[in-house]
Amino acid sequence: MPFQVSPGVNVSEIDLTTVVPAVTSTVGAIAGVFNWGPVEDRVLIATETELVNTFGRPTADNFETFYTAANFLAYGNQLYVSRAAATTNYNASANGATSTNGTYQIKNIDDFNAHEDTYTGDTDYNFFAKYPGTIGNSLKISICASVNAYSQILSVNSTSTGVVSASVGESTANLHFSSTGAATTVWNQLTVGDYLLIGNTDTGTQYIKITSKGSVPATNAFSVSLDDVIKVKDDIDQAANTVTRYWEYFNVVDSAPGTSNFMTTRIPGTTVKDELHIIIADEDGVITGVPGQILEAWRNVSRATDALGEQGGSNYYVEVLKNNSLWVWPGYDLVGTATSTNLVDTSQDKVYTASFGTSSTDDTETSIAISKVLTAYDKFASAEEVDISLVLAGHTRGGTYGEQIANYIIDNICEVRKDCVAFISPQSGDVVNVPGQEIRNLTNFRNALRSTSYAVLDSGYKYQYDKYNDKYRWVPLNGDIAGLCVRTDNVRDPWFSPAGFNRGAIKNVVKLAYNPDKAGRDQLYKNGINPVVNFPGQGVILYGDKTLLARPSAFDRINVRRLFIVLEKAIAKAAQSSLFEFNDDFTRAAFRNLVEPYLRDIQGRRGIYDFRVVCDTTNNTPEVIDRNEFRGDIYVKPARSINFIQLNFVAVRTGVEFDEIVGKF
Repeated sequence: MPFQVSPGVNVSEIDLTTVVPAVTSTVGAIAGVFNWGPVEDRVLIATETELVNTFGRPTADNFETFYTAANFLAYGNQLYVSRAAATTNYNASANGATSTNGTYQIKNIDDFNAHEDTYTGDTDYNFFAKYPGTIGNSLKISICASVNAYSQILSVNSTSTGVVSASVGESTANLHFSSTGAATTVWNQLTVGDYLLIGNTDTGTQYIKITSKGSVPATNAFSVSLDDVIKVKDDIDQAANTVTRYWEYFNVVDSAPGTSNFMTTRIPGTTVKDELHIIIADEDGVITGVPGQILEAWRNVSRATDALGEQGGSNYYVEVLKNNSLWVWPGYDLVGTATSTNLVDTSQDKVYTASFGTSSTDDTETSIAISKVLTAYDKFASAEEVDISLVLAGHTRGGTYGEQIANYIIDNICEVRKDCVAFISPQSGDVVNVPGQEIRNLTNFRNALRSTSYAVLDSGYKYQYDKYNDKYRWVPLNGDIAGLCVRTDNVRDPWFSPAGFNRGAIKNVVKLAYNPDKAGRDQLYKNGINPVVNFPGQGVILYGDKTLLARPSAFDRINVRRLFIVLEKAIAKAAQSSLFEFNDDFTRAAFRNLVEPYLRDIQGRRGIYDFRVVCDTTNNTPEVIDRNEFRGDIYVKPARSINFIQLNFVAVRTGVEFDEIVGKF
C-alpha cells in the first residue's frame, strides 16, 4: 500500500479471483484458391452461405478447396479462410463508357489503403472490382450526379408529326430533329439504359428503355433500339417539340440528387448540389443469375470530401465505396470533388455508366504457384494474431502439392505455434480410380510427411454432390475429419477421440474412393494413416485416431495431443497473471491454487487419470529465482482411447466354480 504523509484512511483493492480461462478448440483455418473475395487476408466464416457470398461458388477449378471448407462448416461455425491468387489475376476495372482491362491486383482493404494514391491517381481507371477474378467482369456501375442526369427534356423537331414513332412489337424507334446539329446534341445526351417517357395509356405511365443507339447522326434523325418487352399503344406519336428521358435507375431512388443537409448546414443558403446516386448492378447475371440485378444502391452520397452523413460517418462517395461497398473500389475522381467550402457545381448532364472490363482468368488449384498458397497459409502463422485449433490442408491436386503443403503447414504453423493440429488428405491420384494401388500410394504419401503429433492423415476422398454445378465431385476428407473434432468438442470434450461409431460418422458421402477392408486397415494404421470406412447400414466412419508421430508415445493419439493443447493454452494464459510478481511462497501457492482446481475439473470430465502440480523451492531454486524465472511442473496421466477390444468367451463344465478359473486365461 502507498505510504501516507498525514493521518488518513487509504482504500486499495487486490484481485485474487484469477482463474484458468476456457480456450477455444473448434476454430478452423484453410487457405487456397477461390474465385472471389479478399486475397491473403483472414476472414472468419460461419456458414456455407457466408462462404459463397464472400468467396464465390465452387467451379471445376477450385471445388476441392471450396468443399473442404464447406464440409468443415457442416460440423462447426468458425473457419478462417485465406484466399490465394496469382500475381497476374487482376481486378476488373471501369473507365467511362468503355470496358478496360485491369492491370492492378488489389488484394484487400490493407492493400488498397497502402496504395490508394496509385489506384485513385491513374486516369485510366475510374472504378475497380472489389477483388480479383472474372466475377468482377459481370459488374456495371451507373452514376447520376445532377438533376439533368436524372431526367431531362430533350428538344426535337416541332414541325414533325412523328417525332418519336414505333409500332407495337417493334424494337426500334425513330427520333426526328430540325437539324443534324440538334440530332447530334440529343444523341450525346442519351445513354444506353435510359428510359423515354412515351405518355399515359389505360395501364398507366409508359416508358421505353433504350438498349442501344445508332452511330452519331449524319442527318436530322437517328434510331434507338428499344426494350420490346414493354408493350405500348399502336403508335408512339409525340407531336410536341420535346421528349423526356430518364436515368435508367430513376425508379430506384426517391428523387434527383440535390444539395445534402450537410452542405446546407455547413454553408447556409448554398445552391451547390453535391449529391449523387450510385448503382452497382450484375450486368451479365454471373453473380445473381439475373442479368441486370441491382447489387448495391448508394443514394444521396456526396462529392464533398469532408461530407458527413446523418449518423456522423463520412458521406463522401469515395469513402462510402471504399469502406462499405462489397463490389467496387473507387478509382480516379470523375465528378469534381473538393471540400465543402471549395465545392462548385459541375455540369453532369450526362449519366456515367460503365461496364467492367475483363480480368485475368480465374486461378486453378492445379496451376497456381504453390508459393501463393503457402503465402496465404502464412496468415495463420502467428498465435498472437489469430487463435486457431484445426488447420485444413485443403486441396491436394497437381504434382506434389499435397505433401508440400502438408509439410509446410506442419513445419511453419503447427510445430511453431504448438496449439493447433493439421488435417491432411492424400492426393486424389493416390486413391481415386486406382484399384489395388491405394495402400502403396498412401504409404508413400505418408512417408513423404514429417513425423509429428501435430498432424493427422486420413485415407482419402469421398464422392459428394456439388449442388452449385449439378455434378458429383471427388473431395478430400480432411475437412470432415477436422469437423469431427468440432463435433466431439461440442458433444463431449476435446480430449475425447473423434473416431468410432459414437462420434466418427462423416456427412454427405455418396461413396468412398477407397474403402479399406480389415487387412488394408491393418496396413494403414501401423503407418499412422487413419482409415475411413463405409460400414453397410452404419454409415461412413472415421476408424482410427492416430497422429503422424512415428515413435511410440501417448502423443500418437489425437485425443492426447488435443488434451495437451487445451491444457497448455489455458494454463499458459492463466500463468500470465504471475508475470512481474515476486517469485516467493505466496506467488507459488497462488499458482498452484490456480492450476489444481482446473486439472481436477478436467479429471472429473474424464480427460486425465491423475495429475500433480509442483511449484515450490524444489524447482524454483535460488539460481532460478536469480535468473528472474518461475517454474511450474505439471505432471499429467492422460486418458487413453480404446483402440483394441479383446473378448474371451470361455466354455466350462457344469460343476466348475467360476472363481477357480477367472483370470487364468
